[in-house]
Amino acid sequence: MKASEIRELSETELNDKLRDLKADLFNLRFQHAINQLENPLRLNLVKKDIARVKTVLRELQSAGTAAGRRS
Repeated sequence: MKASEIRELSETELNDKLRDLKADLFNLRFQHAINQLENPLRLNLVKKDIARVKTVLRELQSAGTAAGRRS
């Protein structure tokens, strides 16, 4: 998922996406542990997507607190 696509989502959609990605990562790790993972590179892609979502969420929170201080 691209960062531009992530930035278009609302905060609740981002939280839902983060929850889904974490569940996906858990399943991939489990498959990897029992040697049933077909594409090990998918682990890295999911981790990077999680980081992107967390970054955008943090930016939204920072923007919200910065706007609160200005008022």
